[in-house]
Amino acid sequence: MAEQSDAGSLSLPDLDPAPTVLIVCAPYYRAIANDLIAGAKGVLAEAGAGVEVIEVPGALEVPVAIRLAAESRRYEGYVALGCIIRGETTHYETVCEESARGITMLGIQQGLAIGNGILTVENMAQAEARAKPSGQNKGGGAAEAALHLIALARRFRAAPDPRPGSPLGEGTLYAGALPTRTA
Repeated sequence: MAEQSDAGSLSLPDLDPAPTVLIVCAPYYRAIANDLIAGAKGVLAEAGAGVEVIEVPGALEVPVAIRLAAESRRYEGYVALGCIIRGETTHYETVCEESARGITMLGIQQGLAIGNGILTVENMAQAEARAKPSGQNKGGGAAEAALHLIALARRFRAAPDPRPGSPLGEGTLYAGALPTRTA
């Protein structure tokens, strides 16, 4: 089993004012869902974010729920959580691909800051290892991703227009230069 490492991890961004984030979870495997939610809530609390949690019947409903919630403009970011375990049919591939596609398209087409923590695994042991906050904490990782995307969205909305002048312009803001929260 792969071990979690700190390689490539980013510090939490410093977000002021603190964002409100919606966690959308498909709790088909309740214990896994609870661990994913706990991990996400822990990271969001560390960042000072406001948090709401809603549940939907399955992973395919997660992107739809996020799209509906986005219409309210109450949330600055979203955390998609759930677990899909391979079974004996091709339903696994359909649910994995379509839930991921829906979440990705919302990010691309609607500009939503979404961290995807929907697990796609072969068995319950893999799901448990990835979901536990004391383990790989994929719920926390999805919350971190949402926070970083919120920071990028804020940064780019505030970015000066680089035209006219050099191709990048004076005062260009770079995504890698986000303010970070110190421990």
